This record gives sequence, C-alpha cells and structure tokens, in this order.
Amino acid sequence: MPDTTTTTGPGRGLVLLLAVVTGAAVANIYYAQPLLSVIGDGFGSTAGAAALLVTASQLGYAAALALVVPLGDLLERRALVTVLLGLTAAGLVVAAVAPTFPALVAAVTAVAVTSAVAQIVVPLAASLAPDATRGRVVGTVMSGLLIGILVARTVAGGLAELGGWRLVYGLAAAVMAVLAVVVRLRLPRVQPEQSLSYGRLLGSVVELVRSDAVLRQRMVLGALGMGGFTILWTALTFLLSGPGYRFGEATIGLFGLAGLAGAAAAPLAGRLADRGHTGRAVTGAFVVLVVSWVLLGVGAWSLVALVAGIVLLDLAQQTLQISHQSAIYARAPHARSRVTTAYIVSCFLGGAAASAATSAVYPMAGWAGVVVLGAAIAVFGILFWLVSEYLLRRSARRTDDNREAIPRSRSASSQTRGEHWAP
Repeated sequence: MPDTTTTTGPGRGLVLLLAVVTGAAVANIYYAQPLLSVIGDGFGSTAGAAALLVTASQLGYAAALALVVPLGDLLERRALVTVLLGLTAAGLVVAAVAPTFPALVAAVTAVAVTSAVAQIVVPLAASLAPDATRGRVVGTVMSGLLIGILVARTVAGGLAELGGWRLVYGLAAAVMAVLAVVVRLRLPRVQPEQSLSYGRLLGSVVELVRSDAVLRQRMVLGALGMGGFTILWTALTFLLSGPGYRFGEATIGLFGLAGLAGAAAAPLAGRLADRGHTGRAVTGAFVVLVVSWVLLGVGAWSLVALVAGIVLLDLAQQTLQISHQSAIYARAPHARSRVTTAYIVSCFLGGAAASAATSAVYPMAGWAGVVVLGAAIAVFGILFWLVSEYLLRRSARRTDDNREAIPRSRSASSQTRGEHWAP
C-alpha cells in the first residue's frame, strides 16, 4: 500500500474528523465527573465511593495506553481505530443498563480501555502531517481532545437532568457507533511502521524510555500536569454541589465550558512548537498554572475567581500537553505510538493518583485542602522543569564538547609528532 503521508499533509476535513474522533472518544472517561453525586445517590453510595469511577476510568485508560496504543505502530490503523470505536459503543451500552454500582464500575473501566483509541489517533495525525505543519495539526487534534473532555461534563450534566445519568451513556454509545462507520469510510488506510512481534513492540517502549532523557522528563511533567487537571475536575463537582453554591447537575456541567479557552490555546501552542519555542511555552504555562490555583483558592467564595482559575488552568494544561507531545514526536518519528504510550501512561497514572488523593483529601480538608494539593503540584512542576532543563542542556553541552575535543586532540597529537620528526 502507498504511504498516505504527503508533502502537503492531511486535508482540513480529515484533520477535523480526527479531532472529533479524539474528543468523542476521550469524553467517555469524563462523563461521570459531574454526575458523581447523582450516581452515588442512585446506588446508595457515598460521594467518596462514587469518585472511584474516576479512578477506575483513569486506571483503565492507563492500562490500555500501555497495552493497546503501541499497536498503532504494528497494525493497519484504520481497521484498528474502527474496531476500538465499535467496542467502545458496546461498553457504553452496558454502562447505560448497569444494574449495580460494581457493574457500572466494570463497564466504565472497559470503556476507558477502548477509549484509548484517542491516543492512537493523535500520533496518526502526526504521522500524516509534514514536519513544517506537524505542530499545528497535532494542536488541532488535541484541541478536539480537550473540547471533548470539557464538553463531556456540560453534556452529561444537561442530559442527566433531562433523562437521568443512564441517558448520557446511551447517547454516547450511539455517537461511537456512528463514528466507527464514518472512520471506516473516510480515513485512508495507514500501514504499520514496524514489523516487530507484539512482545518486542512492548519491550521497545521500555527501551525508548530508558534511552531518552527528554522523554523521561516530559513523562514526569505530563504526570504532574494531568494530576493538577484531575484534582480540579474531580473536586469541583463537590464544591459546586455543596453548601457554598448548591448548583444542580446541569449548572455544574456548564462549568466545563469555562475550560474551552484551553482549546483555543492548542493551535497557538502547536505553532510555537513548529517554530522551536516549546521551552518558553512550557515555562509560561507553568507560571499560569500556579496563578490559576491562587484564583481557585479564592473561588471558594467568589464565582468570578473560580471561573478565571478554571480558564487559566485548562489553558496552561493544554499548552503543556502540546509542547510535550511535539517534543517527543520530533525525537521518535518511527515510534510515535510507542512514545505516546510512554508519555500518556505517565499522564494518566498521575491523574489516577491525583483523583485518589482528592477522594481522600476533600472529606478531611475540603476545597482548601484540594487547592493546597493542586498548588503544591504546580510549584513542584515548575521547579522540576527548570532544574531538569538545566541539567539536560548541561549534559548536551558536555557531549558536544567531548565530540569536539576528540578531533582536536588527534590534530594536536599529529602536530606534535610532526614537529618531533621534522628534519
């Protein structure tokens, strides 16, 4: 089969389709967040127990990233994406009719596993795009991902008030089924880039992490960023439904729209990456992230500050995601699904740990405790970024100096021998 990558890259329609698929797929693991209280009430569970749905989703997604996403480098991607979308639709149907809370947890976990198709589509878009526009294409597809995450909360809240939380999962199943058909008809065949066995393919992910210090750096930063993002959106439901605000599910869902500013930042972050300014983008995003938690702290009693904090946090998180992924894709052109696996696994493990920590912190310390936790992660993130970037640059300079010193020493040695043997 011929390569589907061209010098001009994928058309706008195809890029938008990939963005929609990515957003719709990843939305599946966030529908529960604004519904935790109503789901808990429906099954007679506490809010803390209901929050386990978020943890289960994050862990299921992380497991799929480790075991399923690398297949994007091994299998024909159109068929792989189509099958995973179909399986997601089936899992959502099971969630919609789940008779018990454990059954719902199991169904939501299975949906999270197949929804990792979103992270097969992102490196697919990067592979279809030429070098000059790769950052912009990835930024557009990632903006679809962020929109999916944020709109998921708004849609879930509104639908839950209209027809209950089961309606949310039923309609999501229909969306996934339709997208499976559209992808099969519109997406070009994309042949695998590797001929390794599955076992060797998974082993090569470990080798990539072991051999690339920049990938390891971005994995840690990604985990910290996703941790802060998850802390906010897990605890926000409890704050808004609690004594301070007493909002209903639909109103809580509308707060997802406050984060759409981050989607607007995605193409800009992609252009900065195309121009080689990812370092400045990361530094600026972490500064904005710290400021956002200050505003979120004030948001306990000020709705304006709360909305401003949400906007800034999502903007910073999206900028960080694009910057990190642009950096690692540039380093591994023939292993983009596998570096995606390494990076996003770390992100969602960070998210799972953060959601579990939030479930423990909120009952004990409330919104103030959550804000302190999120701010501490943001401050640690900017310190880690600055220190690790300094160490990486110093290591790179030493390597360059050593490479230059070898020919100089050989030249000097030859010159000395020449002087000694000259008549």
